[in-house]
Amino acid sequence: MTSLTRLGLRSLSRMAANPQLDKLNLRKPTEKVLYHGTKAGFKTVTAANRAFKAVKNLGSPQRLPKSGGGGDLFDLTPGDDQSALQDAARTFAMEQLRPAASAADTAYAAPDALLAQCAELGFTALGIPESLGGMGAERSAVTNALIAEAMAEGDMGLAFAALAPSAVSTALVLWGNADQQARYLADFAGDKPPAAALAVQEPVALFDPFALQTRATRSGGGFVLSGVKAMVPLAKSAELFVVAAHLEGTGPALFLVESSSKGLSVEEDRSMGLRAAGAARLRLESVSVPAGNLLGEGSAAVYEECIQLSRLAWCALGTGCAKAVLDYIVPYVNEREAFGEPISHRQSVAFAVSNMAIELGGMRLLTWRAASLIDADQEFGQAVALARRLCADKGMQIGSDGVQLLGGHGFVKEHPVERWYRDLRAVGVMEGGLLL
Repeated sequence: MTSLTRLGLRSLSRMAANPQLDKLNLRKPTEKVLYHGTKAGFKTVTAANRAFKAVKNLGSPQRLPKSGGGGDLFDLTPGDDQSALQDAARTFAMEQLRPAASAADTAYAAPDALLAQCAELGFTALGIPESLGGMGAERSAVTNALIAEAMAEGDMGLAFAALAPSAVSTALVLWGNADQQARYLADFAGDKPPAAALAVQEPVALFDPFALQTRATRSGGGFVLSGVKAMVPLAKSAELFVVAAHLEGTGPALFLVESSSKGLSVEEDRSMGLRAAGAARLRLESVSVPAGNLLGEGSAAVYEECIQLSRLAWCALGTGCAKAVLDYIVPYVNEREAFGEPISHRQSVAFAVSNMAIELGGMRLLTWRAASLIDADQEFGQAVALARRLCADKGMQIGSDGVQLLGGHGFVKEHPVERWYRDLRAVGVMEGGLLL
């Protein structure tokens, strides 16, 4: 039994004991895994922060080993345990996220009850080592990509909100030192992980994550952060942030900032898409953080890896959302009749749908390939760049074609494709928020 298989079994076994499974109609996918032997213009203060306390002293930081891969045989087919985890995520997304998506988009916020259900699924604990209370035995970027893709099939904005805390816990596992992990990760591995978010984006045109306007200066025994971050998911309820700022004399770096920090506040940040994520601006006005809150010792390599992993996460979300568009369009064009026959009989329509399917396959292939290189501990920067370029361009094109093929229906909110089109445009814009 592989370590990934054991991960699947532990994860789904924990889920199987959750009474929410029956309410969320996830009992069948969970049992399947076990059977196979695998598995509004105002400013407000931030959320009241829980008291993060170190549960134990760690001699050294805990890391998850890579899941391996990248052998001589080029095969990106998900294993049985990976497929089952994806099926469980997809079932939840289709039966819980999608019905709530329209209202959440209108409200510019994800329902608290729905986010609580997402947390109970335990996806955050999958990436936390067992030694820290989680369920992780190894790190698998491919598995993370599959879950993100499946969640985005339900709704990309809600998936962004649901997976946002995992970005913070992943950052702590990958780059946190022993003290940081001991202080924060026990809460993320618990039954009620804290709302948390990665804050990289800034409200500037042609934003470059390697030319940050948010600044961090050394002061006494710590740092002082000043600036504004944009499109921060769960900003009003988050208890912990990982904030990207330019460290004087070093360059871009990542800092742990608790929501109770003096000088930290959130502002409304209305956007074209991803409205369901409850994204807002995070304003830092001379926010003091201790020296021990610097992630990865301010390493340039750590920050670069963070940006690459985030871009790949957006590729996975974009692939899932694009699949939702295609799956919605195919039955529509087969059932919609004009001049006595389905419009899918028209060559222009059939070719457009075919092109959508071809480009979707390319998006998925490049995303999975980049994730597999991460798991194989090989250089993945170029693969991520290729995936992002394709997913940004073709994801937006699939959304646009979906709206076009619906005709007048594509322009109204009665059909969800217009929302998916707005969300898909974020793939080429967002530079943070999620990590694979």
